[in-house]
Formats: sequence, structure tokens, C-alpha cells
Amino acid sequence: MELLVVIAIIGSLVGVLLPAVQSARESARRVGCSLNLRQLALAAIVHESARRRLPAGYVSESDRQPVDPGSLDRPPGTGWGMLIAAYLEETALADRYLPEAGIGIGATENQPVVTASPAIFRCPSDGGPSTPFEVVTESGSRHPSGALLGRSSYVGNAGHAEPWADPVDSWAGLANGPLYRNSWLKLGQVSDGLSKTVFLGEHTQRLSQKAWAGTLPGAASYPSEAFVTSVGREPDGAATLLLVHSGPAEGEADVIHPPNDPVAHVCQMYSDHDGGCNVALGDGAVRFISELVNQDVWAALSSINGGEGIPGDAY
Repeated sequence: MELLVVIAIIGSLVGVLLPAVQSARESARRVGCSLNLRQLALAAIVHESARRRLPAGYVSESDRQPVDPGSLDRPPGTGWGMLIAAYLEETALADRYLPEAGIGIGATENQPVVTASPAIFRCPSDGGPSTPFEVVTESGSRHPSGALLGRSSYVGNAGHAEPWADPVDSWAGLANGPLYRNSWLKLGQVSDGLSKTVFLGEHTQRLSQKAWAGTLPGAASYPSEAFVTSVGREPDGAATLLLVHSGPAEGEADVIHPPNDPVAHVCQMYSDHDGGCNVALGDGAVRFISELVNQDVWAALSSINGGEGIPGDAY
């Protein structure tokens, strides 16, 4: 009888302690994620100091072929992660990358580099796959390059709109975030204030494929099978392998997607943390944004020059 009582007590203690242990582990993982984002944001700031401009969301050169008719994307597709790699103690990767080769990110010569998975681009809580993914087109077929890309849990903020939806040469004037195709902004252009502008945030690989190195003309990002029943199987363009937007966008004037919004688009921030996601601001600070954040505040945080007033305790 006494043994049964002891076993019952031990069982009760385990039942009490296990959730606490799991909570402590997730807290540690969330801290690890915030440290990753802080280093990424600081590397972007160092890039601006060294190169006199922030990294672009990704690079598309007007004299390169092929051109994707749906987006006017061109090679090399070098992404913001690759552009700051040299400032993240990833010089070995940065030095081996050849943007001029073939179609850049998709070139055979660059596969050993772009399929790598630097730990700093991975949130410890990301429950999605970790192996390189096969790049596909919007039809769902394998991309003609046959490229594989290493994954990232972090994405750049393009602002309110989704400029990749239309075939235009320049996104200037369409994108109002700090990172978009050929953005190359200076910190001084962030007139809303660096401490009140989101540069980077999270996107779990459980939802869709995201890459750290770059993108390819004609590529697409698909929602995973786990999310198909809730969001459908509709893909989004090549830019969404690297970038997300907050809304409102043209055609969705009243739609804003805060972090972890249940709509779960491949072009929004979405983490595997309970209740929201980490974001890195333009001054290098990292904040945890609740999924219940006021939507207008979230949209204001996503633009660089909207002139919106954001109280210091609003997020």
C-alpha cells in the first residue's frame, strides 16, 4: 500500500513538473531565437556602415537573363542573408559564392554554398524540416535549375504591400518596408525611426519554404501539407522565399496579417512560439510581438516612412 502511495505521489509530481520543464525549454529556445535575430539585424547595420547602404531584400540585375515574365525577376537573386553573411562569421560561405555564375543562386557552381544551413538562420523552436528543399515553380514542378536551397526561419519585411504580385521593373514606391528587391536603402531613409520599424521576423518551415541565401526567377513558395486544409494549396512568388508583408495591400485594403495570423499565408510572419513571434527592429533591438497586437500598430511597425505615431508600450 505504501508503495502505491509513493508511486501516486511521484506521478503527481511528474504531472506538475513536466509542463514547467517544457515551458522553461521553450523560454530558452525563444531567447536563442531572439539572439539570432539580434545578430542578423546588427549584421545588416554593419553592412550599411561598410557599404553605405543596407542589404537589398534580394538582387535582380537588369542586364541578366533569364527574366521571369510574371515578376520581372532576374539573376542573381542574392538574398539579404547572403549579403550579410560576411558579417556573421560566415565569410567562408560568402567568399565561395559567385553571383556572376550562371543564374546566380541557382547556378551549379553555387550549390555547395546555398544548400548550407548556417545555425544562425534557424530558430530553435522551428518545428519544420531542416534539410535543403527543392525549388519549385508556381505550377508545382521542379525549377529548371534543379536547385536546392538551405532553409531559414527568418524573413525580411517588405512593408505593407506585396509588390511581387505585378510585373514591374522597380518596386520603389510600391514597397514601403526596409527590405525588397533591389532596395539598397540607407538607415536615414527610415524616417519613422529605427526603433519603431521591423526589419526582420520569423517564418516557420512548418508553414512554407524559406531560404537564407536567395531566390530564383520563376520560383515559388508553397504552403506545407500541414497547412493545406486551412489555407489551400496556392503558392506565392519567388520573393516570398525571402520576404513577407504585413498588409494592407492593393486588393486587400482592409486586410492586415499580424504575426501568427490563422490565415497563415506563406507571405506573412508566423512562428512556432506560443502567442506571437520575435522581430528585429532597425536599431538592432529584438521584441516579441503578440499575435493579438493591434493591427494598425503592426502595420505602422512594418513601414519605414508612414509617419504613424506608435506609443512606446504599444507592442
